Formats: sequence, structure tokens, C-alpha cells
Amino acid sequence: MANTKSAKKALRSSTKKNVINSARKSRIRSFIRKVDDAIKAGDEKKAREAFKALEPEIMRGVTKKVVKLNTAARKLSRISVLIKKIKK
Repeated sequence: MANTKSAKKALRSSTKKNVINSARKSRIRSFIRKVDDAIKAGDEKKAREAFKALEPEIMRGVTKKVVKLNTAARKLSRISVLIKKIKK
């Protein structure tokens, strides 16, 4: 356990940040799941709508430093490729 005043405060703030960041990650995963479900169903229109909702959510995670920019770009790129494959 922390034994200085500053260490105790750091512990409290890191605990709060952990809760907030896990909620953000969970929210991003939920949006990804919606897109995946639409892709598996073969519904291109629904997948595109879900993707449009997913993009700003992932980028918000990047600005809040929950997800790195390259990770976000990679996820978006792979998902968009899967959506394009629905047509074929």
C-alpha cells in the first residue's frame, strides 16, 4: 500500500482512470461487435452504418489515449476490407 500522501493520491487517480478507460474500451468493443454482426449477416447497408458510428468512437479512444493511432487505423482498415468483401 502507498505510504506517502502523493502516492495515495496517485493510487486514487489511477483507479479512477482505470474505470473510465475500461468503460471506453468496452464501448469501442461493442461498436466493433455491431459491425461484425452486420458483416456476418451479410447486410452491407447495416454494416456501413455501424462502421460510420464506429469510426468516431475509435478515434475518440485515440484522443483519450486508450488506443494507439496505429492500432485504431489497423482495426478500421481491416473492418473496411471485410465490408467491401460483402459485395463480392
